Order: sequence, then C-alpha cells, then structure tokens
Amino acid sequence: MFALRKSDRKASARLQIDIKGVKDGLLILPHNRYRAILSVSPVNFELKSEDERDAIIDTYESFLNSVGCPLQILVRTREINMDNYLADLRANRDQEEDAVYRAQLQNYDEFIRGLIETNRILSRNFYVIVPYTSDGKLDFDGIQEQVGQRVDIVRKGLARLGISSRVLTDLEILDQFYSFYSPKQAKLQPLSAHALELVHTEYIQKGAAHE
Repeated sequence: MFALRKSDRKASARLQIDIKGVKDGLLILPHNRYRAILSVSPVNFELKSEDERDAIIDTYESFLNSVGCPLQILVRTREINMDNYLADLRANRDQEEDAVYRAQLQNYDEFIRGLIETNRILSRNFYVIVPYTSDGKLDFDGIQEQVGQRVDIVRKGLARLGISSRVLTDLEILDQFYSFYSPKQAKLQPLSAHALELVHTEYIQKGAAHE
C-alpha cells in the first residue's frame, strides 16, 4: 500500500510539473515541444546615457525582429543561503595571524550577521527561453540541430546588446523546477549533482517510459 501511494505521488508530481524529460540541454515537454534555456547577464539600463539607451532600444528592436520565433523572458529572485559564506568567513578569521586583519574580519562578520538578521539577501537571475515545436518527423538529433540554430541566433542578438549568455545544463534545468516548486526545501537542502541525477531518473526518465 505504501509503495502504491509513493507511486501516486510520483505520478502527481510529474503531472504538476508537466515535463517529459531533460536531455543534452533541452527541456522536453509533452506534444513534441522543446525548450532551450539561456542564462543571461543583465544590463543596467538606468546607468546608461540617453544616447546609449536609444542605441540599446534600437538594437533590441532589431534583435526581436530577427529572431523569427517567440521568446520567453524569465526573471527569478531567490533568497541566498548565507550559511556557507559565513562559515568560510569565520574560518578565514580564525586562521588569520595578523591581529589587525583578524579584527577587520571580525567586524565584517558581525556586520553581515547583523544585516541578515533583519534583511533577506536576494539574487536576481535572468533567463531567455527558446521554444521549438516538432512536427514529429525529425529524430532527436534533428530537433537538437533546429533548436541549436535558434539558440545561435538569439545568443548573437544578445551579444550585440552587450549581454553574455550560456545554455543551462540538464542538472541546472532540473534545479530550476526544484527551487520553484520547493523554495523552502531548496534553501535548506540544495540539491547535489547526485540528487539531481536521482530526480532525473525517478521522476523524468521513468515517467516518460510509462507514457
């Protein structure tokens, strides 16, 4: 009975997340839909001069017109777990032999601890999601090639805007879903590469095999 309930939970999780798999940097969705996810660097538009802003807007407009497919822009704000940082800071303080530097590290440690007592330390990450829908005639290698061509166009367009980008790996894609659906658990128990591999095997590959 326990095994049955456990299986039901797995099926429920797969239905809620609604993904079939992740392979070679591609998110595989039902109905022959695929997504490549790019992590992109931000541009501080407010600090640009008026001429620079106008140039960015013109380049961005040209970029959108040249892509030829819809894009999704995702901004994610996540709370940073400072425990490891503080542990490293304290270890460096304890190993410092110079009294002046040790005192500075102590003051900095106290400042950071006081800061996080009343404030959340947040990170903001930016992503561009490149879609592709297959007509079912191509094999996975052909789909990869088609998505790769779109990704190249998008990355070159972003580069003209001064934005660097890279394609997320399989494990990074899975971590996005884990942190989105279980933010508290993700903060307390970040997934290791081994744990992410298990998630991929149990929830993704087995789920796809049973469909």
